[in-house]
Amino acid sequence: FNIEKRRRQYLADIFTTLIDLKWRYTLCLFTLGFCLSWLAFALIWYLLMYTYGDFHPDNYNSANYSVCIAGVHSFAGAILFSIETQQTIGYGTRVVKETCYLAIVVMMVQSSIGVLLQSFMVGVVFAKISRPKKRTETLIWSREAVICLRDGQMTLQCRVGDMRKSHIVEAHVRMYLIRKRVTLEGEILPLHTHDMNVGFDKGVDRLFLIWPLVIEHIIDAQSPLYTMSRDDLVQQRFELVVILEGIIESTGMTTQARTSYLPSEIVWGYRFERLITFQRNDGLYRIDYSRFHLTYPVDMITCSAKELNELHELEKWHENNQNNTNTHSDNNSNMREDEHQNERSNDNENGFFQEDKAPQQSPSLIWHEKKESTL
Repeated sequence: FNIEKRRRQYLADIFTTLIDLKWRYTLCLFTLGFCLSWLAFALIWYLLMYTYGDFHPDNYNSANYSVCIAGVHSFAGAILFSIETQQTIGYGTRVVKETCYLAIVVMMVQSSIGVLLQSFMVGVVFAKISRPKKRTETLIWSREAVICLRDGQMTLQCRVGDMRKSHIVEAHVRMYLIRKRVTLEGEILPLHTHDMNVGFDKGVDRLFLIWPLVIEHIIDAQSPLYTMSRDDLVQQRFELVVILEGIIESTGMTTQARTSYLPSEIVWGYRFERLITFQRNDGLYRIDYSRFHLTYPVDMITCSAKELNELHELEKWHENNQNNTNTHSDNNSNMREDEHQNERSNDNENGFFQEDKAPQQSPSLIWHEKKESTL
């Protein structure tokens, strides 16, 4: 919209333009190109023969006159001769004579242009057929994304699967949230892209895609969904874009598969159904793709991840306070028991010494007793 010289820019890269065009438009362009080239050279051949005098009645009926192109008597014959020359059909009834040097040059030019047109058409058709974009047709995404708890953390999940037996090597996934954003200065960004963490810091964004996998985004403080509850999610306006890139095992070309989810396509409090089952009779795992898009409800709170984390922190705070209170009371009771035991041990020690020690008399009393015994 409002791009200057847009058509000229597309024509400057005609090969990519033809590859990106739909098949019907590409085939129509090539058909039109061949028809125009045949008609253009048919007109050249007709003018050449007319200039050379092949259509003059005297020369046409003369046995001594050598025509420029034998077997051509009208414009329809010139068209047939042009097609035979460019497509190298060569029925043998229409032929260029060696006495007409200009006709030899025109034949060389038309043959070269015909080869270029055919080569260009083959290259475009082959490039359109072998595009890695078609490999993504066998990659399927879940119709809906879900928000549920996994290992105590609130996560956003979607599922991807590959139906082919040939794998995608070095597959990795990315996730973006596109929505409106207003900066601190009041600038409005209508399509702001927020990169969402799908585990690239831990390496879990690298996928071993030989069976259907669930891609998860942990809704933490860095997530744009951190403050959204279930009611807020319905009222939001954004688009969640998921991109999977990898190398096609059979061709070595890089392919990219994309999908997107609107807020109406994200369900709260659901989890994906299990697809993989183990067969005991043959010892193999079986994947049931008929259950690929199915989900089932789970018990989950409707508050945001931020509020959930605050509840967890509050519970931990209460537990720590209770543990500290219990520890303090235990310490006080232990201190009372120690003091009581110390008092009892002191009393026992005092009694023990009082029983073992003999009663001592004063020296004056002992002297009076000895004096009385002497008398």
